Amino acid sequence: MTDDDVPTARSVDSNLFITVSGPPGCGATTLCEGLSAALDCGYVSGGDIFRDLAEERDMSLSQLIAKTDETDEIDRALDRRLRTIAEKWGASSKPFILESRLAGWIAGNRADLRIWLDAPDEVRVDRTRDREEMEAEMRVREVSEAGRYKSYYDIDISDQSFYDLSVNTARWSPKATLEMVLTAVEEYDPEVDEGAFATEDVDL
Repeated sequence: MTDDDVPTARSVDSNLFITVSGPPGCGATTLCEGLSAALDCGYVSGGDIFRDLAEERDMSLSQLIAKTDETDEIDRALDRRLRTIAEKWGASSKPFILESRLAGWIAGNRADLRIWLDAPDEVRVDRTRDREEMEAEMRVREVSEAGRYKSYYDIDISDQSFYDLSVNTARWSPKATLEMVLTAVEEYDPEVDEGAFATEDVDL
């Protein structure tokens, strides 16, 4: 995606721990890059950790993806690393962004702001045409992941009820989406915060 050189040059002073979640092609990477630049903080992607796991096991991404259908060890290793990161930054009072399909669930009440991004299937497929994964493979993986999350953790990945912001990124440009989220971050006032939706810790 390109939209006036996203990430933006806008700078926001905040110490919020933010999670960003959504299916492939939702625009999560673009948003995280913009947030990271605006907040002058780091971010960790579940995809990056997944690639690390593949390297550690001397496997290709395709091989590791196939392995996840055979055993829960890969998913749980990934999610435990995400939980460790969430615990670290949830207690740090410093800005940070954690991105993965389960980031909002895994960070739980440690997160200050949980964001869900999505877009219609045909839009996401079009956005991911230049990736190695084909449309059919992407759809199969999404169904497979949803089944595993339900089986392993009793998580319904389609449940968006606890997210603070849910954005259909097909309706706004990447820059506009970033501006919406930055406005929410900038306008956040803990003194008028009446409470996030509580979530129980996921048993990893």
